[in-house]
Amino acid sequence: MGTEGTEKRSRSQARPRWRGGASALTLLCAMAILTAPGLVTGTAYAAPTPEPGAKSLEQVREDIEDLYREAGTATDAYNLAEGEATAQSDRIVEIAKQIVAGQERISSMKNRAGAAARAQYRSGGLPPGAQLALSGSPTQFLDGADRLRQGEKATTDLLSDLNRTQDDLVRYAKEASEQWRKLEANRIKQEDSKKRVEEKIKAAEELESKLEAEEKARLIQLEQQAQYKAQTAWLSSGALKGVNGAATDAGKRAVQYATAQIGKPYVWGAEGPGSFDCSGLTSQAWLSTGRRIPRTSQEQLRLLPKVAVKDMRPGDLIIYFDDASHVGMYVGDGAMIHAPRPGRNVTIAGAGSMPIKSVVRPDA
Repeated sequence: MGTEGTEKRSRSQARPRWRGGASALTLLCAMAILTAPGLVTGTAYAAPTPEPGAKSLEQVREDIEDLYREAGTATDAYNLAEGEATAQSDRIVEIAKQIVAGQERISSMKNRAGAAARAQYRSGGLPPGAQLALSGSPTQFLDGADRLRQGEKATTDLLSDLNRTQDDLVRYAKEASEQWRKLEANRIKQEDSKKRVEEKIKAAEELESKLEAEEKARLIQLEQQAQYKAQTAWLSSGALKGVNGAATDAGKRAVQYATAQIGKPYVWGAEGPGSFDCSGLTSQAWLSTGRRIPRTSQEQLRLLPKVAVKDMRPGDLIIYFDDASHVGMYVGDGAMIHAPRPGRNVTIAGAGSMPIKSVVRPDA
């Protein structure tokens, strides 16, 4: 990441006022293409002619994007398993506290039962009923009979409470065992997902590492051109017609948080403050408003209320691709903020620059 001064400049330069409708986004995307390496200096990087049987640079770009998308899916699986494992760990701690409390309660009830047994021993071992029968005073007998009934009820209640607490301990032990089993299963899922993420990212990086400097510059240009083409087609379809929803106060704060992260690097599994993955950025942006939402893009799609594209407003989340492997935050004027992939930084992009699966609303 750059110096603090550079970071501040990148943030201040990247805060548009979101006026002028869809045309503002068209201009933004056009500027992104015009500032691509090669075009800014007037040097056009032509795609090198591939050797017979070799892949074109465009094919390489598509391969790299596919690998990073697969890494994004695996990252979601990792993050979900991590969240579940944390919840299970917390539950195990809570169960342990309940078991300790139950054991203390049983110990207390056993002490009470022992005290009753010692009192009976001191009375000569006669059952309370026999002691009452031998009493020479009717008043004492009636008073004693009442105390006997109370004592019998207390003993019955004590035994019932003791049995109920012991049953609770058995249930807690079974639940703890089940939580441990799930925890171990999620640990294995985390490890498998982590391995898949690292394999996909490594494969993508190896593809990029084989490119010459001019090819890498051209690759970035191809990425921007593909995004611009998709965004232009989306705008031309009339998708933004009538889209003018106003952000809520919470939505404005979420957008402000996301905007402040522009320029920070994508790191898989990260949720700030120095780096983010795509759903780490959106979940933290909404957490900054006091609203906790699911950690992964797939869970955000599954659990948050869906809204039509025509009804979206700043702060809403746009879920991308059929497998819901990516998410960005809509900020208005046909734009969104997202953490794209490894090797790229949090940035502004066209909301239609990738295939939209759904729009969800954290503050419905």
